[in-house]
Amino acid sequence: MSVDRGLNLKRDVLDREETPFDLSLRPTDLGDFGGQPKIKERLEILVEAASQRGDTLAHLLFIGPPGLGKTSLAHILAKAMGANLKCTSGPVIEKAGDLAGLLTTLEEGDVLFIDEIHRLQKTIEEYLYPAMEDFKLDIVIDTGPNARSVRLNLPKFTLIGATTRSGLLSSPLLSRFGVPYRLDYYVAEDLKKIILRSARILNVEIEPEGAFEIARRSRGTPRIANNLLRITREFAQVRSGNHITQDASHQALTMWGIDEDGLDEMDKRLLETLLYKFEGGPVGIHSLAVAAAEEPGTIEEVYEPFLIQEGYWKRTPQGRIATERAYRKLGLTPKKAMRELF
Repeated sequence: MSVDRGLNLKRDVLDREETPFDLSLRPTDLGDFGGQPKIKERLEILVEAASQRGDTLAHLLFIGPPGLGKTSLAHILAKAMGANLKCTSGPVIEKAGDLAGLLTTLEEGDVLFIDEIHRLQKTIEEYLYPAMEDFKLDIVIDTGPNARSVRLNLPKFTLIGATTRSGLLSSPLLSRFGVPYRLDYYVAEDLKKIILRSARILNVEIEPEGAFEIARRSRGTPRIANNLLRITREFAQVRSGNHITQDASHQALTMWGIDEDGLDEMDKRLLETLLYKFEGGPVGIHSLAVAAAEEPGTIEEVYEPFLIQEGYWKRTPQGRIATERAYRKLGLTPKKAMRELF
């Protein structure tokens, strides 16, 4: 199984790519965008200042795990500026001609959104440098002795990049974005407000306690919160009279293997593998992946950020190490873990 396929399988369960369901719940302005108050305030100032000058927004880079709202912010900013939004992703742009085609079709003030921008090939990335700085595009025509460079003028546009792994961005590209905007995991209270808003849009009857029960199991991620709301809605329709209470939320999410801390079955399998098979670590990601029957890339991009954020394991130069919280989660002590294996 490839890394990309492994990632997609996981997202199909909880963190799936955007569907019509997700699009229907997307906020349309910064006032509707829940959480991230510091980033919202900064972006409001940028939009107002650019509008007063009659100028375009500066290029922006959003950093953070999947599902925190990077794409939604791009849509919101384009709408706020009255601009057209063109969306693509790093892996889709396979050759320089693909990027040139995107850039040359932009109009004055347009917003170009590149998701997973860290996955751009370095040779293609270099075409972005003059486009971002001087709004010019250098194209090489022909090859060999007849090769020549042609410079095209581009309309002034805004590039918004999004990445889940900022460490893979090259320094030249990173420096052209200025100050990056890092999105953090959401607190349960903010997710509760998002769930209540989504429930209103979906015409779902939900109690605040039921929304909070979903929120605290949503791994700090709005996309997951909305997906868990959908699961709970289906459960409530069949077994709870179309009414989402705290008890209905608890029953639904427990049935789907989401515990009270937001860990699912794969999270627990990873912790058990680390504790039982590797004595709590340190262990390399590839060894851990083989033992848990999962792709290394899936573990690094989907599961690990939350497990580290919540303090279940640490990344060290020697490998992954379980923390005391991981042992407590499974009701073990460091020595008892290996005894129970045998």
